[in-house]
Amino acid sequence: MERGVYAQGWYARQHNYHPSRPARRLKMLDDFTDYRATMLTWPALGGGGISLPYLEQEAAGEIPARFRFYGYVTDQEFNHACSERGIKAFGVIFLMQGWEFPAELSEDEDEVLSLNELRGVGKRTRLGLREFTQNTYPRLWNSYESYFPGGLRNSEGDVVTDLWEECCSRDIHGEALRADWLECPDREHICHLMDTNNPVWREYVKAVIRIQVDAGVDGIQFDEPDGPMGSLKYGGCFCKDCMKGFTAYLRSLPARQVPADVAGALDDFHYGRWLLAHGADRIPAENPDFLARAYVTFVRARNAANFHELASYAREYAARAGRSLLISANLYDGAPWHDPLAADVDVLVPEQRHTLYRQPGWMRYIAAFGGEKPVTISFNPYGGILPALVEELNDGRGIDRYRTMMYEAAALGANMSVPYGAWMGSVIEDAMYAPHNPTKVIQGFLADNEHFYTRSTVNDTAVVYSMDSNLHDEAFGGAVQARLDPVTGRRGEAHSSSAFFGATDALARAQHPFDVVIFHDGVLREDDVTPERLRQYRHLVLPDCWALSGGQVDAVAGYLDDGGRVIVIGDLRGGDDGTSTARILEHPGTRVVASARTVADDAGDAQVEIKALTDVAVNLQRTSRGTVALHIVNYEYDDALDRTAAVDNAEVSVRLPEPVTRVRVHTPGEEPYEGAVSTVGDRFTFTVRALSSYLVVELL
Repeated sequence: MERGVYAQGWYARQHNYHPSRPARRLKMLDDFTDYRATMLTWPALGGGGISLPYLEQEAAGEIPARFRFYGYVTDQEFNHACSERGIKAFGVIFLMQGWEFPAELSEDEDEVLSLNELRGVGKRTRLGLREFTQNTYPRLWNSYESYFPGGLRNSEGDVVTDLWEECCSRDIHGEALRADWLECPDREHICHLMDTNNPVWREYVKAVIRIQVDAGVDGIQFDEPDGPMGSLKYGGCFCKDCMKGFTAYLRSLPARQVPADVAGALDDFHYGRWLLAHGADRIPAENPDFLARAYVTFVRARNAANFHELASYAREYAARAGRSLLISANLYDGAPWHDPLAADVDVLVPEQRHTLYRQPGWMRYIAAFGGEKPVTISFNPYGGILPALVEELNDGRGIDRYRTMMYEAAALGANMSVPYGAWMGSVIEDAMYAPHNPTKVIQGFLADNEHFYTRSTVNDTAVVYSMDSNLHDEAFGGAVQARLDPVTGRRGEAHSSSAFFGATDALARAQHPFDVVIFHDGVLREDDVTPERLRQYRHLVLPDCWALSGGQVDAVAGYLDDGGRVIVIGDLRGGDDGTSTARILEHPGTRVVASARTVADDAGDAQVEIKALTDVAVNLQRTSRGTVALHIVNYEYDDALDRTAAVDNAEVSVRLPEPVTRVRVHTPGEEPYEGAVSTVGDRFTFTVRALSSYLVVELL
């Protein structure tokens, strides 16, 4: 397990301004050490979206003596100090952000008197990518040509004279799209939504990579790796590179897949003009047709190729300097279009889009999404409970809420990064800081008991997530849900109706510990499921899997032939290749149910039973020492007392295929103790003295 700190370091009671972070201080390292951190997310070197000279100033610009007095350091010095303490510091690249800020300069245009927050002094102007490209202020910044001696040319061969305008996503009328979730409504800055489908932007990002590697980062974190998929909430991207690429994709499809009216227009096809001619001014996310779905499929493939190009370049550039380099990425909720990207990273740093107090289904999903790679999650303010939790923490309340959320991630196979000046959106003027002393206890427990936190389980139920089956629903549903309220700056509430999350929620509430098995698309990421991989499970749940490949059907049918039992929820079909699922549906070991709510009953008696509690999550992990650890997360909360509703002398029963003679109970902040076990068949029963937010029972 990596123990992350979400180290944005923004100031309390002030806007969280992108893309640059507040200057780093040495005192931060003491806090990170207290939190037993092994890596930092979003920590440094974010200013590439303003200009390359600005980024170089973040890396190694002069720090005045007054600021040295309080331990301020350059980002390069900060990276080095982190490495000395064994903490991995990543540079962050915001792939969708191209900025321009209001500024005030000296008369000679050789000094910035104010930037972003203006003072009413000096010469009023703007600073950003446009001014960098055009060498508007040579006394402030190194020239554009010093980074790109031959200049840059776009896909049509034209010389680029304005990166800001050249590389942005565009709506159906050709207007630049703006990243509204980053712009503070009471400020004059502008953030264009940049497009990695544009090869010029990828070349610019490679220059950012070079500067970050030269500044000594341990790794590079790519934020916003969605590419044009992120433009769907605005109606889609219709820039020249997306349109040329999409037309080429349509022409490459087998004729039988393309409707006749589209096929007849492909000689000079332009998706934007097509939509306008049919009375639409955006890609129809609410009611997607063939072209909308094809656009998403095209963008997923281009996004994977673009990300692979950038990640490979970063590793190759570091290798030329004799260094290794880690790659991480913010893969958000782990959507199907992020699945190919996960294969290219060393560690996943998802910023969950909709944070809740209780989310066992998603935690088990994102742990599976990472596979054998560590996953360290960050809170997200746009939907869910985070603004309310921050207010509670600021008032000295909600500590047990926070505590349970931190333990939940670890118990269910991931890690929740410690929020340290963490992102609260562009409207709320505040940043999230973890309560220091409780966090030291949480992180200390995780660090001192690392052997409990592996990616190997002994859970006997698994739920399948099919990437191809969920791609389009997630893309279009997410696009609608991601549209921000213009007043609050927050997303709409997300209430997933998917059978997958319905099934995982039902299992968690019934105290069935479960795994998630990912069925990859087999094109952009290897389809690696086999009957052998499934044999661990008594039950395999297939929720709305209506695009299975032949290999996936073979694996499930082989599992059934080996004595496994399958529960099908909703539709079960093969994909476009004509694969039949009859071998699954007609097998005597298969049961078809209409609703995800009943899946727990169909899965039989729960592997874990805790009769004193009704709202818990459980997980059975194989420790690195070979024993089994039962993780118990207690969600029951007493709002009046503002604390977890603890239970004394709770009886726990576990079904395991191996003998258990005694247990050792580990509760954070307390000494472990041992207890006796009674055995009936393959069930082992014992008592835990006190169960508050979280504990681990080692089965010996």
